[in-house]
Amino acid sequence: MTTAILLENIHASATARLGEAGLKVERRSGALAGDELRQVLASHDLVGIRSATHLRGDDIRSAPDLLSIGCFCIGTSQVDLDAATAAGIPVFNAPFSNTRSVAELVVSEAVMLLRKIPEKNALAHAGKWAKGASGAFEARGKTIAIVGYGNIGSQVGVLAESMGMRVVYYDVLARLSLGSARAAGTLEEAVSQADVVTLHVPATARTRNMIDAHVLAQFKPGAILINASRGTVVDIDALAAALRDKRLGGAAIDVFPEEPKTNNDPFVSPLQQLPNVLLTPHIGGSTEEAQENIGTEVAAKLLNFLNTGGTIGAVNFPEVDPGPLHAPARLLNIHSNAPGALAALNTLLAQDGVNINGQHLQTRGHTGYVVTDLDRAPSDALMESLRTHAGFVRSRLLVR
Repeated sequence: MTTAILLENIHASATARLGEAGLKVERRSGALAGDELRQVLASHDLVGIRSATHLRGDDIRSAPDLLSIGCFCIGTSQVDLDAATAAGIPVFNAPFSNTRSVAELVVSEAVMLLRKIPEKNALAHAGKWAKGASGAFEARGKTIAIVGYGNIGSQVGVLAESMGMRVVYYDVLARLSLGSARAAGTLEEAVSQADVVTLHVPATARTRNMIDAHVLAQFKPGAILINASRGTVVDIDALAAALRDKRLGGAAIDVFPEEPKTNNDPFVSPLQQLPNVLLTPHIGGSTEEAQENIGTEVAAKLLNFLNTGGTIGAVNFPEVDPGPLHAPARLLNIHSNAPGALAALNTLLAQDGVNINGQHLQTRGHTGYVVTDLDRAPSDALMESLRTHAGFVRSRLLVR
């Protein structure tokens, strides 16, 4: 029986979807690391994680029978994608399912910070009455700069514009604007004209500390920064300094360079105790609706790969969509993207007396992936030849 393990309290919708397909599903509430992580990887066919479990190269290489990894979130920086690809393991995520949840949080935080709600709330809890309009503003008529105009950033723009805000955005890729949003030519151009700056970029070497002291100095006096993307994007010490010096009017930070592994671990940040600062524990996509949708979306991708060999939506793999299996057998073969690999495969099939009904091939970087429908199942000897072939990474057989 095919087995799956889901870590970090992945929504029950994933368990239900995988269970209905006949898989044996084990659930764990927290993240795993070290020997315990490697043990579960080695004993399961599929693994599902969120952001706290880190699958490093050695972890992946320790599990030669692991078929696929599901990241039940948007980001995949917690997985060594190169190691997964080299091992013939496609990695799937959910780039769309929590879009609305994150966008709603960002826009609501913008309103709260413009009205100085965090500091007024703290004063009220301390027994102080701070009624007054000084420094409090409407969102209508203000400019919001969206850094990273992808799935979430563009939806933030739609919601902000519906409230009467002017939307500018900056992205390293050419993006089609929605509504009346306008592109800025540089990051500095975008932030320099904004009352609110919100970040929606991935964690890469290029985005690490992209909001540093130099960029913060380009912000309008009193501007607000919101980060619900990745913790490494902002230089937290530089941000704390700008807030203490009152060069910025506030901030809302949902992600941090270092985050507690569990809810029982302490959380420490230079931003604590600063006025007009909202700190949330990485909950941008943490709504019941988003988590249910993520569970269903990623589970469906894992099952599609398991049952058909399809890799549509894989973040690290050639994308092939062979459709349902109608032939007697289907061979899934991952190989080095080198001349002669496909010819070698087809020669071995011919020598085994197996006829090809159909074939789908795609390559990506150094990896090739070919799905071949056959008129009968190959012999055990052929499968062993494929598994030991120097140019092949992994072979798997599906039989009707």
